[in-house]
Amino acid sequence: MTRQETVLVASDLDRTLIYSSAALGLTMPDPQAPRLLCVEVHEGKPLSYMTETAAALLAGLAADPSAVFVPTTTRTRKQYQRIRFPGPPARYAICANGGQLLVDGVPDRDWRRAVAGRLAAECAPLEEVHQHLLAVSDPVWLRKARLAEDLFAYLVVERALVPDEWLKALSEWAGARGWTVSLQGRKIYAVPRPLTKSAAMHEVARRTGAATTLAAGDSLLDADLLLAADRAWRPGHGELADAGWTAPTLTALSGAGVLAGEEIVRAFVRAVGTPAP
Repeated sequence: MTRQETVLVASDLDRTLIYSSAALGLTMPDPQAPRLLCVEVHEGKPLSYMTETAAALLAGLAADPSAVFVPTTTRTRKQYQRIRFPGPPARYAICANGGQLLVDGVPDRDWRRAVAGRLAAECAPLEEVHQHLLAVSDPVWLRKARLAEDLFAYLVVERALVPDEWLKALSEWAGARGWTVSLQGRKIYAVPRPLTKSAAMHEVARRTGAATTLAAGDSLLDADLLLAADRAWRPGHGELADAGWTAPTLTALSGAGVLAGEEIVRAFVRAVGTPAP
């Protein structure tokens, strides 16, 4: 690609770019571990990290006039806004799995109305799904049940206690109603099938005139985003890696944990042609 092109870089966040302490995956001796930068604080405690090298590379990418960096997450707006990436703030951000498009931190009302109309036309109501989740979940392993942005539902569970058969049955029930189910760590998400990160990415590409799209992600909820991008990457951990998921334009990395996040940022920088810091 030429340096005159606008390149859109849409990346999932948790376990793709940023990592909790439990997800760092540092297996080397402590003196050899990379230096880390905290990029999220919650209730006065550090929560998510990048390597310092990844942070410096991302800052350079975000400042590159030929690149449009778009954080792309299933997090709600409030959860996303806890994150403080290095470099200039992102003009666009995709939250709630594509249900919210933030422009300079403000939700785009036209986009939200368009999403609401599509969900009403194509899948069962959120309340029906939420009530079903509450009815079939076992208090032995259920810790929390939440609604996100009045768009989708998720459960916080004790993962080791959740029967695989229960997850399969829930997926089948949801699928018949136009919803998908995804397990990510201790969270089980139920998301309307039309609610996608890729649709929001295409909208940002239209608004910015991006000629090329790059993407990265680790979970089944990222699959549509990776398929929609011109080039994509996934780390060596997560739902997609566990399933051996691949696509013609996908690079499957072997690295896992926070160092895979650094590898993904390096791939973005190389693909855009951003000068090294």
